[in-house]
Amino acid sequence: MAVEKISVTIITLDEEEHIRECLESVKWADEVIVTDSGSRDNTVEICRAFGAKVYSDEWQGYGIQKNLCAGRASNDLILNIDADERVTPELRDEIFEAVKPDIAGYYIPRKNFFGGRWIRRCGWYPDYNMRLYRKERGRFTERLVHESVRVDGPCGYLKNPIVHLTYNGISDYLERMERYSTLAARQMLDEGKGSGIVNLALRPPYTFFKMFFLKGGVLEGADGFILSGLYSCYTFAKYAKLRELRRGGDNEQ
Repeated sequence: MAVEKISVTIITLDEEEHIRECLESVKWADEVIVTDSGSRDNTVEICRAFGAKVYSDEWQGYGIQKNLCAGRASNDLILNIDADERVTPELRDEIFEAVKPDIAGYYIPRKNFFGGRWIRRCGWYPDYNMRLYRKERGRFTERLVHESVRVDGPCGYLKNPIVHLTYNGISDYLERMERYSTLAARQMLDEGKGSGIVNLALRPPYTFFKMFFLKGGVLEGADGFILSGLYSCYTFAKYAKLRELRRGGDNEQ
């Protein structure tokens, strides 16, 4: 099947646990570009062994880092994935068949896993993300966290999902929550978001209610309950940290 040449872009930092399977899933791509931010494990060596083009750059934020990686691509069509994601053969074949020159980007669903289990509800599926896009017509928003691709032109949707090994379990979630909630608070500060007692009191329980009841988490059993509770904690943490930043509690602000 004839298809445009595709560049796969990946940003990494200490991804030895995940990167090998990730690279294996995209070995069909015309080129793989990795932007590493100072890994101290074998991430860089593994990437080079797979034939990826590896660059080392100081961390500047998720959106900036992904745009930097895309800027090094030699092809116009870019597929961005994370180290803990996998491109299935079915998705690969669909990409080959679906790509059209007049479409600026494609939304791809993600099959998200928690502790080795696919979570179908809680708002975790289909979880469409713009991941396949044209370099000259799209780029990531340069946010500290929760970055996304914005394109100039019509978009399409693919059916086959990216497999996302989201969290190994509760400890993995809590460890990352500390980092993401701090970044989210700083992003909200930049955007002028409020940090009053109403947000602190109402947003966390609403997050739980939305995920567990409105998004069907109750049908996921204990995992749905745990995830809803964890996301409620994340919501509380980011608003509490935003309040702290506004009060000058962070010496970097």
